[in-house]
Amino acid sequence: MRALVDDGHVLDSGLAAIRTQFQVPAGFSPAVEAAAAEAARRAPTAHVDRTDQPFVTLDPATSTDLDQAFTIEWAGDDLLLHYAIADVGWFVQPGDPLDTEAWQRGSTLYLPDGKAGLYPRSLAEGAASLLPDGPRPAVVFQVRLDAAGTARLDGAERALIHSRAKLAYDTVTAADLPAGFDEFSRRVAAAEAARGAGIIDPPEQHVHHEGGHYRLTFRPRLPSEDQNAAMSLAANLAVADAMQTAGVGLFRVMEAPDERAVRRLRHTATAFGLQWPAGHSLEQFSRTLDGARPADAAFMMAARRAGGGAEYRPYEAGVVPWHAAMAATYAHATAPLRRLADRHVVETVLAIANGNPVPEQVAAAIPELPATMAKADRMSNTIERAVVDLAEAVILHGSEGDTFDAIVTDDDEDGTRIQLTTVAVKARVRAHGVKPGDPIRVKLVAADPVERTVEFARVG
Repeated sequence: MRALVDDGHVLDSGLAAIRTQFQVPAGFSPAVEAAAAEAARRAPTAHVDRTDQPFVTLDPATSTDLDQAFTIEWAGDDLLLHYAIADVGWFVQPGDPLDTEAWQRGSTLYLPDGKAGLYPRSLAEGAASLLPDGPRPAVVFQVRLDAAGTARLDGAERALIHSRAKLAYDTVTAADLPAGFDEFSRRVAAAEAARGAGIIDPPEQHVHHEGGHYRLTFRPRLPSEDQNAAMSLAANLAVADAMQTAGVGLFRVMEAPDERAVRRLRHTATAFGLQWPAGHSLEQFSRTLDGARPADAAFMMAARRAGGGAEYRPYEAGVVPWHAAMAATYAHATAPLRRLADRHVVETVLAIANGNPVPEQVAAAIPELPATMAKADRMSNTIERAVVDLAEAVILHGSEGDTFDAIVTDDDEDGTRIQLTTVAVKARVRAHGVKPGDPIRVKLVAADPVERTVEFARVG
């Protein structure tokens, strides 16, 4: 979920209500905490010593649950990414209290005022996190990237690594990073464009309090964030390809927005004054957007919500799992501290990369994971929607009676959907004789932060 940063703490009571309503876990039971403390003492005994390699991490400055560390080297014309992933499977055993609790949660839940972790902090922000305060067990993927940006998995091993530095997105410099880092991300981006993949990655929303009113602004992604994401993308593509070739595993799939959703998005683009050429697909148009521009950022938020939603799917003979946004076969393997599925994918790939059968308990878990992860995704999406509704109500509260320009994005039996042109707010209004794309004016009738609702009436 894109963090809704609330520097003025104007959303505190509303966020507390969301936590209560959706029963967001406040912590872990004593039994799970005890299991985590015991697991944290488990010494790595099946790991090759790679502490001589210059791994580093790159994350938000405040993050301490570090899933990935990396180093890059040239191999002829190819780039070889050594991508260390937190070895959660070493600490968490199938059927133990940590595993049982993780199956209940599915994933870490993120809210603007904090998170509900998948694992206790003693693991997620301690023994299993790839912090630079000592050696850590990891599973290291060797990902080879050729000149065209095609990634393949060269190998995977359990290894002991020692990160040299905890780098932050907003302060990292080129001198901090391994040679080839810029070229790696350039190749991945070029390959995305060649595949026709879209870029729908909206900036973070911020709530600001000025002159007695609140407003939403967007914090664009930093170049270092996109470059870091390129390594994860390449690794996940390589992992997916390896699993598909082996005929086993768990994939992340997503359908493209349907024709109706794309038409609605075209009207949304018009509402924000964006020029979407008639002959360009959503993916092509998305690559022209700049998250530093508020209108572009608002559209990216709308487009992200318009897709059919991603899901997990086990390998099925004769079926190519497809992720429309990636325009590729794709998997999740690089965030096992935050997603239950990733731990099982890591264990699957570790086995097939070394010519071993997938562990029986891992293979048995794969068919069960889609339902568990779907439940976790629904909860995450529901909470995200509640937070956005809260933010919209907070921002508009006090502006009752004001009028706004809007554009019709859809009209159906449930009413007319509109998008305000000056604020990143979507709503419904009663209107007759309108069609998608029509401009209208609406008056704000009510904005209730407690109920997280806004109400408009058409005035023109």
